[in-house]
Amino acid sequence: MKKIVNYIKDSYNELVYKVSWPSRTELTSSAVIVMIASIIMALVVWGVDTVFENLVKVFYGLLN
Repeated sequence: MKKIVNYIKDSYNELVYKVSWPSRTELTSSAVIVMIASIIMALVVWGVDTVFENLVKVFYGLLN
């Protein structure tokens, strides 16, 4: 039990005193970058999916 308590104390001390947390502006700019990257990736996946969907429709349309 003593090991668990020491682990929790050490973790708390590291989080409070040793970790350098980003400022609000850094955090906001990082969040905006992540949102933009996510939207771009979603659009790329949507575009590839649409192309493949149309290719499959054309392929199966030719076979019937």
